[in-house]
Amino acid sequence: MKVLVACEESQAVCTAFRERGHEAYSCDIQEPSGGHPEWHILGDALEAVKGGSVTTMDGQVHVVGKWDLLIAHPPCTYLTNAGARHIWKGGQLQPDRVQKGILARDLFMRFWYADIQRVVIENPVPSKIFCLPEYSQIVQPFQFGHAVTKKTCLWERGVRPLEPTNIVEPVKGRKMVLKNGTVRYSCWEMDCGGSKEERAKARSKTFPGIAKAMADQWGGDVGSHG
Repeated sequence: MKVLVACEESQAVCTAFRERGHEAYSCDIQEPSGGHPEWHILGDALEAVKGGSVTTMDGQVHVVGKWDLLIAHPPCTYLTNAGARHIWKGGQLQPDRVQKGILARDLFMRFWYADIQRVVIENPVPSKIFCLPEYSQIVQPFQFGHAVTKKTCLWERGVRPLEPTNIVEPVKGRKMVLKNGTVRYSCWEMDCGGSKEERAKARSKTFPGIAKAMADQWGGDVGSHG
């Protein structure tokens, strides 16, 4: 399969698909921290979505034609339910914040309507203000072998819902008691080290267990694809 992982600098998902033998590329305006510039398209993901030929950071040109699968991780800062409180301050609507949210929604929707047979978009729970399409499912790291919570929405077109692979009890991070009495632990208090920005960047990375499940369930064995 030809797989584009848009807005991914960590290369977690890209690497998982590569390990299954697929021709996967990450794309972001940032250089990759995943250690494989030869798989990374540095630049505008909306250009990469068009397919045809792409150039990776090592200068190599790759003829990919039409992508078989797009997995996109568009910036979520201005779309999340958690960030919606910043739209109103002191009883006043914040036009700059609204404008940034509109631009973020436009990017999200351009991925969603891409001319690609299989599309998956990953984001936190969105604010209702920007009227995104209904997400297909919510996944948690503790369903894939990581003992923390991080509620993540997946919008899916042309693929089956992701199935849990290794459900474990969350044991790291800040203890939270949910309304039904269930105890969970949040990834937001994970010890990622570094500055506030570095910690936020670390927490935004796709957990390896989820990336592996994506590659296994949506990619399968490379020999099964023409």
